[in-house]
Amino acid sequence: MIPLLSVVVPFYNVEAYLTECLKSLAAQTVEDIEVILVDDGSVDGSRRLAEDFAARDSRFVLVGQRNLGPGQARNHGLRQARGAYLAFADGDDVVPPGAYEVLLASLAETGSDLACGAVRRLVDGELEESILHEKVFRRPKLCTHITDKQVLIRDRTVWNKVYRRDFWDRHGLSFPSGIYEDVPVAMQAHVLATSVDMVGDVVYHWRRRDEDGASITQRRKELSNLGERLAAIRSVRAFLDERAPDLLDGFDALVLEKDTLFLFQALEGCVEQRAEPGPLLDLAHAWLAELNPQVLAAAPSLRRLELHLMRRGLLAELRRVREFRRGRNDLTRVVPRGRRTTGWYGDYPFFRNRRLRIPDEVYDARDEVKLVAAVEGCERTPSGYRLRVHVSFHRVDRRVAKVNLWLTDGQRRVQLEATRKGTHGFEAVVDAGRLGDGTWRLGVRAELRGLVFKGWCRDGDSAATWRLSVPGRSRTGMDIL
Repeated sequence: MIPLLSVVVPFYNVEAYLTECLKSLAAQTVEDIEVILVDDGSVDGSRRLAEDFAARDSRFVLVGQRNLGPGQARNHGLRQARGAYLAFADGDDVVPPGAYEVLLASLAETGSDLACGAVRRLVDGELEESILHEKVFRRPKLCTHITDKQVLIRDRTVWNKVYRRDFWDRHGLSFPSGIYEDVPVAMQAHVLATSVDMVGDVVYHWRRRDEDGASITQRRKELSNLGERLAAIRSVRAFLDERAPDLLDGFDALVLEKDTLFLFQALEGCVEQRAEPGPLLDLAHAWLAELNPQVLAAAPSLRRLELHLMRRGLLAELRRVREFRRGRNDLTRVVPRGRRTTGWYGDYPFFRNRRLRIPDEVYDARDEVKLVAAVEGCERTPSGYRLRVHVSFHRVDRRVAKVNLWLTDGQRRVQLEATRKGTHGFEAVVDAGRLGDGTWRLGVRAELRGLVFKGWCRDGDSAATWRLSVPGRSRTGMDIL
C-alpha cells in the first residue's frame, strides 16, 4: 500500500545520535509513514544502527550511496519515496511525536502545498529557541504566502515542513550539490507554492553539536564552507530576481543579519592565528558585491561599522569591535555629538579616530532611536484620575527634555499638564469633567536635542495601546480598562 507520508533521512557519521532520531520517527502519532534512510557513505557505526532499526520496523527502508553530501542523499531518498506527502529529517535531530500529525492535518484542512512549523534548538539535552527561526512562527497563519508574510524569508530549512508530493514533482524540485543545499530549495518551495500553512506548534528539534568538528555547522568558518554558503546565497538571489524580486531586499537584510557573522568569525580567526587573510577578504568583497547597496546602507550602525572595517581589511580593529559587541549585555548607547547641529551616533570604538578616519555616517544611529512611552499607573481621585507615565528614548541614556501629553477619543482632544517625576517618569492629573463618555487614548510628544517623536502610550509592559474607558452616567461612576 502507498503510505501517506514519506520521510527522507540522510545520515553521515552520526552514530551517537541516529538511534534517538529513528526512535522519534517511529513514535510519530501518524503511523502511516515510510522512512527512507540514506547512508551517505558513513564510516562509523551509523549504517549498522540503521540496518538494525529497519530489520525491526518494516516502515523503515535503508539505501546507500558513496559520500556525495546531504543534497544528493536527499535526492536519492526521494527517488525511493512513495508517499502522497514528503518530509525530511537529519539523522542527528529529533522530531516531536505529534509533529507530522499537526502538519498533515493542516494541509488536509486547507489544501495548501506545504505546511511549516516552529523549531527548537536541542542543546545538551535541553530545548532552546532557534535563533535561525526566531520571529517566524509567533503569529501562525493558514493559507498564506511568502509574498504576504515576508517573515517566511527567515524560514530557510526543509526539515520543519511537510510538502505535497504532487506539488514537489510538478515543479521539479531537487537538491543541488553542496553543503547548503536546503536553503535554495526552501526558498523555491515558498515562492512556488500557491499557499502555505504556518502552524505555531514546535515540529522539529534541531541539535547543536559542540563536541567535535564533524558537522557542517562546526566547519562554517572554513574558507570552502563560506564559499559554498556564498554559492547558495547567489542561487537564491538569482531565483528571487526572476520569480519574486520584491523579496530580494528582505533576503539581503537577512544575509547581513545572520550569514555575515561567519565571515566576521573567520576573519577574527585570522587575527588570532596570524594567518594570511587575503583569500577570506577576497571572498568577503565578493559576498558584499552580491547584496543591494541600499540594503547595506540601511543596516544597523554597528553592523555598518563592522562592514566598513572588513572592506578596508582592518581586521585587528574589526576584532575589537566584535569583542565590544559581545561584551555588551545591554544595547549599545546612542549619544549626541555636535554643538550647532546635533547628530546621534552609536557609542562604538574608533569614532573620529584620527588614524582611521572612519566617516561619521558609518556611526549614524538616529534612525535606530525609538520612543518608549507607557502608562505605569492610573489612580482614581475625587475629581478624576492621576496618570503615571514613563517616557524615554530607546538606547539613549538621557532624560527627555520636553514632553507633551494629551487624551483623545478620535474627535476631542484634552491637553494635559505633565509634571516630571524622576528621570523618565511623568505625572498628569485628569479632570473627569473635561472628558465625557467614550474611550480615550493617551498621546505623547517627546523632544531631545533635535529628536522629536510622537505616538501612543502603551499599557505597561505590553504592546497594546493604553485606553481609558469612560462610560456614561451610572451608579458605579467611571471604569478604567
